Amino acid sequence: MDTRPEGRGRSTAAAKEGATVADPATETFLTHRNLLFTVAYEMLGSAADAEDVLQETWLRWVEVDMDGVADGRAYLVRITTRQALNRMRSLKRRRESYVGPWLPEPLLTAPDVALDVELAESVSVALMFVLETLTPTERAVFVLREAFDIDYEEIAAGLGKTTAAVRQIAHRARQHVAARRPRETVSPDRARAAVESFQRALETGDTRGLLDILAPDVVLVSDGGGIKQAARRPIVGADKVSRFIVGGTDRTEATVTAQPILVNGNPALVVHLDGVIEGVLAFHMADARISGLYFVRNPEKLGRVESATPLSLR
Repeated sequence: MDTRPEGRGRSTAAAKEGATVADPATETFLTHRNLLFTVAYEMLGSAADAEDVLQETWLRWVEVDMDGVADGRAYLVRITTRQALNRMRSLKRRRESYVGPWLPEPLLTAPDVALDVELAESVSVALMFVLETLTPTERAVFVLREAFDIDYEEIAAGLGKTTAAVRQIAHRARQHVAARRPRETVSPDRARAAVESFQRALETGDTRGLLDILAPDVVLVSDGGGIKQAARRPIVGADKVSRFIVGGTDRTEATVTAQPILVNGNPALVVHLDGVIEGVLAFHMADARISGLYFVRNPEKLGRVESATPLSLR
């Protein structure tokens, strides 16, 4: 759904020329749209749901008396957070009945996202997979505080909680994430080199090549959504993962190719079978080896890998 609103009013001169003039509310919304989408996406892991949240945010924003708004950015983030929380709670049953692991919808991103280290880390598939294990409120607090550096007082106001309660939730969420969060320990250049080595091994079915680039305790998580075949549980260990990958390529008569791209600000591969998109592989690196593989095959999640989605923390 397109949430890029047209201006609510026109001046007489502009109307004669057919030009739309955005009023202050519209200008403020458009100025912060990328930020609001990023907030909603980090909370929901779904671009479609994030767009719906932005639509709800816009509908509420245009009803606000602008004279009473001191900080448009903060006010919009507050509305977006509340709408995203409502959406998270309504999606709970759908997520619980999802077939196999649920991975975030991968987004093709421009190089500027990768250059922003904080942004690339906050939207990485590896981290967002971990965020799925938080409660909706914990995730909202963690995202707003850790990714967007929003004050505890502002978060509390947005969630309708005391500042002390929000601090406790943030502490609990940080501990939870820290215990499960994969740590990035390689440079972008080494990460790209590892992905290129994986690409060659994938396209040639080279088991030895895969074993050379996979960490001994590598974990493969695949998401088919019950539509495409995928492992129902994570696969752990370089030997098992390499056999799973090579076995999959051996079973198909199609030509397997992979295209390097940036997904959620990090190196990834779009996998094709005879030129048709089969899925997206995102990676996590540790010590120049691949320690995490996240394979999204669900076709309902592959709509954002052909054109870049703008993201922002500011």
